[in-house]
Amino acid sequence: QAQLLESGGGSVQAGESLRLSCVVPGGTWNYFSVGWFRQAPGKGREGVSCMSSVDGSTYYADSVKGRFTISRDNAKNTVYLQMNSLKPEDTATYYCVADGRYSEYGLCHVSDIYGMDYWGEGTRVTVSS
Repeated sequence: QAQLLESGGGSVQAGESLRLSCVVPGGTWNYFSVGWFRQAPGKGREGVSCMSSVDGSTYYADSVKGRFTISRDNAKNTVYLQMNSLKPEDTATYYCVADGRYSEYGLCHVSDIYGMDYWGEGTRVTVSS
């Protein structure tokens, strides 16, 4: 059962921007690395961007470097994914994840998000050319 709720998905034109949000349960929030995965139609799930709980180090997949930015607001227990210069190939369902066991790199390379401490149901992003 998903425990996180993503928001901010939608349909946009290529070149436009979206910001995804995800609220993580409080309490141990500060000890969780957080991140975003995505799954495009007919493709496997991939780690897009993750952030360490220790020092805020970030990881980005090559396909989104320079366009996407992950951030977190500790006061709001919220993680964001700012997506700029969107491309049709960014079309996917985006999932928020959080886990206290991994670095930013490790989190984004976990094979099964459903084994993580927290995961979301996903929010759909569609980019038209």
